[in-house]
Amino acid sequence: MDYKKLQNGSDIRGVALEGIEGQSVNLTEQACKDIGRGFALWLKQRTGKDTLRVSVGRDSRLSGETLAGWICGEMAKEGLQVTDLGMASTPAMFMSTVTEGYRFDGAVMITASHLPFNRNGFKFFTAEGGLEKADIAEILSFAASDAHTGLAAASVQKGEFMDVYAKILADKIRAATGEEQPLKGLRIVVDAGNGAGGFYASKVLQPLGANTDGSRYLDPDGSFPNHIPNPENEAAMASIMEAVSETHADLGIIFDTDVDRAGAVLSDGSELNRNRIIAMLSAILLREHPGTTIVTDSITSTGLAAFISAHGGVHHRFKRGYRNVINESLRLNREGHDSQLAMETSGHGALKENYFLDDGAYLVTKLLIELARGKKMGYTLQSLIADLAEPAESKEFRMDLLLDDFKTYGQNVIDALSNYAAKQNGWTIAPDNHEGIRVSFDKSHGDGWFLLRLSLHDPLMPLNIESDSKGGVLAIAKALYPFLANYDKLDSAKLKEFIG
Repeated sequence: MDYKKLQNGSDIRGVALEGIEGQSVNLTEQACKDIGRGFALWLKQRTGKDTLRVSVGRDSRLSGETLAGWICGEMAKEGLQVTDLGMASTPAMFMSTVTEGYRFDGAVMITASHLPFNRNGFKFFTAEGGLEKADIAEILSFAASDAHTGLAAASVQKGEFMDVYAKILADKIRAATGEEQPLKGLRIVVDAGNGAGGFYASKVLQPLGANTDGSRYLDPDGSFPNHIPNPENEAAMASIMEAVSETHADLGIIFDTDVDRAGAVLSDGSELNRNRIIAMLSAILLREHPGTTIVTDSITSTGLAAFISAHGGVHHRFKRGYRNVINESLRLNREGHDSQLAMETSGHGALKENYFLDDGAYLVTKLLIELARGKKMGYTLQSLIADLAEPAESKEFRMDLLLDDFKTYGQNVIDALSNYAAKQNGWTIAPDNHEGIRVSFDKSHGDGWFLLRLSLHDPLMPLNIESDSKGGVLAIAKALYPFLANYDKLDSAKLKEFIG
């Protein structure tokens, strides 16, 4: 098979199990072994070393243990000293490359994030961070070749790292608060969605004194019988909101499958995700690092931009894609502009103080420090974002591109729309947009904005519309639809249905 088809940006993803009609298994035994050999070749070439130690972890997916056996065995055959760490989170696997006493030369995480049960994949790390898109392409090129490392075969041994990783998080909270059990007297519930995040309740919260009674779906189960482990999923958010309400919790926490993303629910029952969680982390970091730049993806609200500015920070709106926002923040820091946070509205967030690792558990740890601090000083988490202006309405339309050369066609739509928008009364094209076209509307034309862009990987164009007034999304949609309707390879049927 063409292994290039398994690349998904800076990850490898594919179908690992039968069970969904029309989806044939392409993460076969041979594919996984070839990918393991490809990573061994890549790592040997990158490091120049002949003695290499690699860690391997997996989330709760049903296929995880089998895939781990295949890739571990092949990497050992190629001369890598492999340690199978078993159930783990994606951020923990990176930490295994930088933590004293471990410091693996490379790490492999077996996960497909929030995708359905039959999917799986691989993420790769060195001590420099997650691999880039070009690195994955090189690994897959090696996988498709007949090359071998030439090293003598090594062994696979079992290991454990989640206890160490959990203690790192717990000790960070202890150090920040100066208390052994700073969460004593607080009820904090976790919904792990039967992914890999259940450890946070037993290994972080409980040792810090928190009451976690009422937590949900902490046991790993790769069939995901209760809901998709995804902070953006409505059923998942409804579950953690219900848990907070039933237990009168001080905070609710929800993780995705491999714990690189997180969301939360405050004690008043309000969701802390998308713009709201970025605002809260911005408020914390701007107190610690006045004037810092917050890098976000392209669909954050005008209210968030105003919030960051009002708190003394700089909002830098960039592209969708967690690697994009992280790399942009890294670029700004290299150029001498302090940037402490890179975060997508999806819940992917990375902090400068934490290796720019997108780690949902670390984001939650920052929230818990603030929760404990507020308990002492007499303020709530809610008060940190009391001045965040939130939109009255927001909606996303995902419009398919019905042809093979979808990127060229989609870019033509964006270019033509840019020319069209420049001539419209009440339309203002954003001057600092880095992706697609973003247009703002004055109060008489919809009191909001739209962003039309190409999907990072799929043949579709997402259209986000937001308004500060009731009925504004409809007004903007009506103004935009006549232009988009001219493009017969752009399926705007859902937009047409919305405007009636």
